[in-house]
Amino acid sequence: MKLIKKHYKKVLLIIVAAYVVSILMSQQKMLNSYNAEIKSYSAQIEKEENTNKDLNKIKENVNSPEYIEQMAREKLGMYLPNERVYIDIGK
Repeated sequence: MKLIKKHYKKVLLIIVAAYVVSILMSQQKMLNSYNAEIKSYSAQIEKEENTNKDLNKIKENVNSPEYIEQMAREKLGMYLPNERVYIDIGK
């Protein structure tokens, strides 16, 4: 009888240990997944912050005469009065 109880305790201890190990392994997989997500989001945040900096630079220059003239030339095809415009017809 004593021998059965001794083996029963060992088997129970092994089962509990295996259960704890399996839980720890699954939690480690989840942590690795979360860390990968954190890296991905950090990279995305950094990219968006750089975009935000670029847009803020443009925003600061929007009201400058040079920027207005540049946009008028590039986007609207406008030129200053008495300015000669040469068109390349060789294309």
